[in-house]
Amino acid sequence: MPSSHPTTDRRAALKERHRRDIVAAAAALLEETGGLNFTIEDLAARADVSRRTVFNHFASLSDVLAAVFDDVMGGLLACYQAQAPLDAGGRAWAGVDAVFDELAAALRATDLVPSMSYLTRSLIGEKERSPWLDGVLLRVLEDGGLRLAAAMRERRPRVDPLEIDLLVNTVIHGVLVVHRHWYEATDAADDDASRVVWSGLVERFLSRLRAGYGPDPGPS
Repeated sequence: MPSSHPTTDRRAALKERHRRDIVAAAAALLEETGGLNFTIEDLAARADVSRRTVFNHFASLSDVLAAVFDDVMGGLLACYQAQAPLDAGGRAWAGVDAVFDELAAALRATDLVPSMSYLTRSLIGEKERSPWLDGVLLRVLEDGGLRLAAAMRERRPRVDPLEIDLLVNTVIHGVLVVHRHWYEATDAADDDASRVVWSGLVERFLSRLRAGYGPDPGPS
């Protein structure tokens, strides 16, 4: 009896090819139109697929764009995985403090400005920032955060997974706020001055996250 595997494999390969073509077409259209100045119909035509095929792979245009910018958080994940686990007195730390310090070190060391500038300028073009941009950016950050949390759980298996997920979620939303203030101050420029602003905002965020929001002791 002939095997059905070859047919199944061909269908899977075709499906994956269509997905890649749609994502590549979206990236090209973003660059060519100077932002989100194209329709689903334009995207389908550029990818040489039907409108229905686009929606078979992606629930919305936001999902397509999230796939285009899927690797925005890749640098942070790579930096985290490349750094040696923090150590105190020859003994590897095992508590949530170590998880925070390792993530903070990776966030400080990763130059996210090029990726954030590319994403922001690609989506905004000549338009003003909108809540929709925040939604796409959050989706991109959350997708990267899932991979980051998985790597952190693998490194620190004795730390409560809930603590890791809470920390990553807080950092992801903090980066979204940092991005908003950075964009307002720099117009998403990719230059040294922009990096200074980004680094300063990240440092303020991490310091506040480490200290928490206890009662203000007031002047001494």
